[in-house]
Amino acid sequence: MRLLNEIVAVTTICLKSIPQRFWSSLSTVVAVALVVTVLLSFLAMAAGFQRTMRGSGASDVAMLLRAGAEAELNSGVSRDQARLIEEAPGVARGPDGKAVVSPELYVIVDAIKKSAVPADGNLKKAAKGNVSLRGLGPAGIASRPGLKIVEGRAFAPGTNELMVGRALERDFVGMNLGNTVHLGNSSWVVVGVFELDGSVFESEMWGDTPVVQDLFHRQNVFQSIRARLTGPDALAALKDYVANDPQLKLDVSTEAAYYAQQASRTSDLIQKLGWPLAIAMALGALAGALNTMYSSVAARAQEIATLRCIGFSGLSSFVGTLLESLALSLVGGLLGAIVTWAVFDGFTASTLSGFSQVVFTFHLTPAVAAQGIVLALIVGFIGGFFPAWRAARVPIVEAYGTP
Repeated sequence: MRLLNEIVAVTTICLKSIPQRFWSSLSTVVAVALVVTVLLSFLAMAAGFQRTMRGSGASDVAMLLRAGAEAELNSGVSRDQARLIEEAPGVARGPDGKAVVSPELYVIVDAIKKSAVPADGNLKKAAKGNVSLRGLGPAGIASRPGLKIVEGRAFAPGTNELMVGRALERDFVGMNLGNTVHLGNSSWVVVGVFELDGSVFESEMWGDTPVVQDLFHRQNVFQSIRARLTGPDALAALKDYVANDPQLKLDVSTEAAYYAQQASRTSDLIQKLGWPLAIAMALGALAGALNTMYSSVAARAQEIATLRCIGFSGLSSFVGTLLESLALSLVGGLLGAIVTWAVFDGFTASTLSGFSQVVFTFHLTPAVAAQGIVLALIVGFIGGFFPAWRAARVPIVEAYGTP
């Protein structure tokens, strides 16, 4: 109890003396806040991208790609394989008795981001980005039950009409309802804008599969097949069916699993960029914390010596000084988290996933914020440990000899 009282007393003295070292303490807080802001902005980016990708797939929809293909873009599925999947067990059927199977063509086309338009508005000077054009039919729309057409209507089969996702409409030029989009040598009209729970599909353009196939001369080739399942056990039956038919050299997973895998690759890359940068900056913040705390110990050397003369232990001086450092770092960490939340949470950005742009929003979750706070406390602990060690061991005679 006595030791605890000593620690409380020394900590109170340390914290109350912070105004005497206001600017050096403020510089430490700001340095830690910058480190945390940088780290959390990257982690919020990764979390937002993951949420977009993982929210894109349904667990009751099977996704079939060419065996060995890692993504839709490098997959290839024939029309005959699509027909065989329509007869597979575990595949649900619609009210008309037809299998809810959607062979889809997925290609990359050019588009211009609104942020890339130069100041003079000349679109010819703007850098082009890649966006996804998906050819699908009625079964494709039926296999996405959360789809909401918020403007216009669905495309009419056999026509050069497009539906565009809300994120694509918001971030790219010429994607509004009624706009004409030039793809290759043909012109397409945007007749509808859709939302789909903020998923990756909102970064795509959708058109009728046969028309898209004609545009890219791929009449008998698709990139993927989606099949609505009859129940939780249907995926295993579908996998067995595919494995036992030599014509079906396909990989089978749920749509949710496919997008979770795609998300993990890009989000891992974002985190691998964010953590080294944050650690490099943390070394600078650490230097600031060491300087602040050594200054604190030097300024209070006689004060600490007096406490030890009247019976306070060196351990209480050590803990009190360390807690001061942790308090400054905690304030910096909280400040960094608040700045990240105010500036970046909900911020819309886009990044390449495969070869196409995916529009997503930064998402600062409590778990992400906690990582920034932990990093701040680590900086505070290391930055305060050695000055605290000195405070506990500095000879009393030497302390009174300090000017």
